[in-house]
Amino acid sequence: MAVHELRRKPGDTSEKITINLGVVDLGQIDLLVQEGFYSNRTDLIRTAIRNQLATHAEVVKETVARKTFVLGMQHYSRSDLEALQAAGEKLQIQVLGLASIAEDVSPQLALATIDSVVVLGALHASAAVKSALADRIH
Repeated sequence: MAVHELRRKPGDTSEKITINLGVVDLGQIDLLVQEGFYSNRTDLIRTAIRNQLATHAEVVKETVARKTFVLGMQHYSRSDLEALQAAGEKLQIQVLGLASIAEDVSPQLALATIDSVVVLGALHASAAVKSALADRIH
């Protein structure tokens, strides 16, 4: 049996999560969907999450500034890392959102140029690069 990796559509930066809910909460969600307040369960859950994030937006903003996180998406290309290597510099990746390391970055180049990785969200990199950086990912 052949196994194929599913690729994201360009521009698709969402991540799937799984949650466990009690049956009463789930029933209430289904009732709100049935009554037309939301189009489906996912719509309600996304709305609830966005509302909570809006409630805590100032704390997130202050923490991002204090911890010097990049907020949003940050991509590291092979040429970016080769330039760091040529300059004798190392990178501390700190991203709140999505950090991606190009597929053509070798594990050796990643090890030579990336000191640490802290990502609150998602890290996209080849399995080989993630494995090479395993002890630097926090």
